[in-house]
Amino acid sequence: MIAAGGALGTILRYALGGWIQHASGGTFPWGTLLVNVAGCAVIGLVAAYVDRGGALSPTWRMTIQIGVLGGFTTFSGFGLETFRLLAAGDLWRAGTYFTATNLGCLTAVWLAYRLMERA
Repeated sequence: MIAAGGALGTILRYALGGWIQHASGGTFPWGTLLVNVAGCAVIGLVAAYVDRGGALSPTWRMTIQIGVLGGFTTFSGFGLETFRLLAAGDLWRAGTYFTATNLGCLTAVWLAYRLMERA
């Protein structure tokens, strides 16, 4: 179920992100940005539904959150994890996680890119 959800999420990301990027003219990564924001909104809706006692089996929750949204955007998981830290009042960990994720990921892309340029 998770793998099937991942395949669906990937197809949705490709289709929606590509359509948005094409429609926007391609000068800014609007497709990626809006897919990430949409994924975060959906994971927030699912998490709130489950947290408030909504009837969603663990299998379906994992299929949606890990599979579909993981294929759609892993940024949704990051958004939910950061939100949970903030909701728990753990501002230090939330800020650290937010900063480390963004700086770490950007640095990793930059380093890997530079390494491949030299290869």
